[in-house]
Amino acid sequence: MAIIDRERLLKVLFSFNPWWITGNVPKESTKPVKRFAYYEAYKVLNHPTIRRSVILSGARRVGKTTILYQLIEEMLNNGIPAKHILYVSFDHPILKFCTIEEILDVYEENVSGSSQNLCFFFDEVHYASQWDLWIKYLYDHRKSCKVIATGSASPILAAHASESGVGRWTIIKIPTLSFYEYCELMRINDLPVLPQGLKPGRLWTLPPEKLEDLIRSLAILQKYFHRYLLVGGFPEIALSDDVPFAQRILREDVVDKVLKRDLTVLFNVRNVAELEKIFLYLCIHSGNLITIDTIAKEIEVARQTVSNYLNLLEAANLIYISNPVEMGGKKILKAKPKVYIADAAIRNAVLMLEDVLSDPEEMGVMVETAVYKHVASFYYRQQTRVGYYRQAGNREKEIDVVVDYHPVGRILIEVKYREDVKIGLKEAIVELADDNNTAAAMVITKRPEDYGFLNVKTKIPIVKIPAFAFLYMLGHAEKYGYLLPAQEISQP
Repeated sequence: MAIIDRERLLKVLFSFNPWWITGNVPKESTKPVKRFAYYEAYKVLNHPTIRRSVILSGARRVGKTTILYQLIEEMLNNGIPAKHILYVSFDHPILKFCTIEEILDVYEENVSGSSQNLCFFFDEVHYASQWDLWIKYLYDHRKSCKVIATGSASPILAAHASESGVGRWTIIKIPTLSFYEYCELMRINDLPVLPQGLKPGRLWTLPPEKLEDLIRSLAILQKYFHRYLLVGGFPEIALSDDVPFAQRILREDVVDKVLKRDLTVLFNVRNVAELEKIFLYLCIHSGNLITIDTIAKEIEVARQTVSNYLNLLEAANLIYISNPVEMGGKKILKAKPKVYIADAAIRNAVLMLEDVLSDPEEMGVMVETAVYKHVASFYYRQQTRVGYYRQAGNREKEIDVVVDYHPVGRILIEVKYREDVKIGLKEAIVELADDNNTAAAMVITKRPEDYGFLNVKTKIPIVKIPAFAFLYMLGHAEKYGYLLPAQEISQP
């Protein structure tokens, strides 16, 4: 250790780990509300028969570090000795001069006094040299130890997972807050109490009076839904009362640092201006079909550059790419994905949009983005494909979100966030609700009173449900899905 001596490194480690002295994690670090990813990470770490390390992956400021502190607090409460828990953030400037081996040597010689039965928490692990080999080593040779890490650079995590990480660690992706998590975070007192087994995809099985009672109980949520769309799902920003300042922080910390620092340093992006232009283009066209050739022509960059940057932006958790799903043997659009910005608030901040709540077109984009994000987040751990449907040559034959959920069947979701919802008999969702492979069909509406069963005869009844109710119910189902054995989790 030529640059940083052991004594200085030890001081940094003590500053990271106050529980070595106090026995407790500082309350301001743990937060009172737990994200869905906390429950998933806890289940993986404590699985009775399958041992795995855990890596939490997500955009900046989604709460990865908070989850680490919450897990540390849980371990302390379960009787694990405080000095057997090591937390390290590799984003710290001094630690850039240290290897993981040097850090562990100093820790075990001066703090734990042992190399067994330890818990290692590595924050922003992708900044550490040979981090994947060290997690592999700890997994293979320290079978009594647990490793939990975080990383914002998903492409690096995924690449190393296919090499060193196979059979050793599980990557858990953390999206921005769901509407359900947002309501919990805001400590709203009048939240409705829902049955634990409630699933939006099974609403068509309810009697009309039961559906009416349910939607009425959820109507209180609409006033909170509008603010959620405005400030988005980043915990610290959601809690702020200063929306303009929060949007500035969003631009600086979430967007600028990812584009100008993370992707530049980690992936050798040479032309940041081109990357920024492509991301701005995607913000403007969020929720629309895109073609790589069109973007390349309008921004005047190489086609391959656009393709590479789209993959990086998706892996960096800044966008979702929705691909077409084939249905009923009908021809679909080929190679024309839809792109959604990962959170409506990112788009609002980048484009500096004002009065979006009074703009019907912008509200439609935000709600469709929120619906896609929620559905994709619900299904990602089940490795289920989520995309869209549009019949080739017929612009009107489209379904915004399709869950290709085998063997249960496909789930069709059409977003109609407008005052007057009219569904024609020839629209795609009506035709495909008669398909034997369809398990559920829903139309997402705007007004609290715009709910019920569509007055058309189909094999699967089409349910209209307000956006705030659908998203809250989906979040509720996701949370309680983490509390159930995997075999009990079926369609939402």
